Amino acid sequence: MNVLDAHVRLGTGRDASLTTSELLATMDRLGIDRALVSPPERCLAVDHREGNTLVADAARASGGRLLAYAVASPWRGRRALAELARAADDGAVALALDPAIQGFDLLDGQVDLLVEDAVARGWPVYVRTGTPSFALPLQLAELAVRHPQCAFVMGKSGATDFWLDARPALERAENLYADTAYGPWDVVLSGLAAAPVGAGRLVFSTDQPNTDPAIERARMDEWPLEEQERAAVLGATLSRLLP
Repeated sequence: MNVLDAHVRLGTGRDASLTTSELLATMDRLGIDRALVSPPERCLAVDHREGNTLVADAARASGGRLLAYAVASPWRGRRALAELARAADDGAVALALDPAIQGFDLLDGQVDLLVEDAVARGWPVYVRTGTPSFALPLQLAELAVRHPQCAFVMGKSGATDFWLDARPALERAENLYADTAYGPWDVVLSGLAAAPVGAGRLVFSTDQPNTDPAIERARMDEWPLEEQERAAVLGATLSRLLP
């Protein structure tokens, strides 16, 4: 079973840091085959080229085990598109957004240019949610409805104060996927995966280094799923969304 981690943050962050060697060692220990990596918070907010270079270099050196997110701020408009094009040429396979860190509203139209660019590249878009008042699951659902050709991953699924909004968000937008980070399977994930949504709309994420990845990985084995459903959550669904 191929295990793909939907979101890891490399580099030196405000509260936690992670090196490429540390990540690969953890992946080996936990049986994680591949991971999508984004740069630290500073690089989401301002130093986009530095961050994109960091994750691209890590991906190249990993033998295919790490896949790079591209980052750019919607505030930069068409200059952001130029940086995303450079990141794509450097191997990026998806777009990562964080409205709280980057300081934009999901629904004010500012990010639409970047989402349209991601659609043109066949990239899924990871958006961290859970921070009021402009990075919430239901707001992301409305953005997903606005862009039905784009696959959106709901980072953290609203954890923790907005978990209750994650399920209606998934019901609102069929092109929206929930990630598993921070979510107890019996309290949160089983509810998100219940019919008619289904486990095929959830993707495994450790969100390292802000979590204990061993706990996040063990939760997937403890969750009583059919093996086909488990395979979908652990990597098959997200693999299908990547270019």
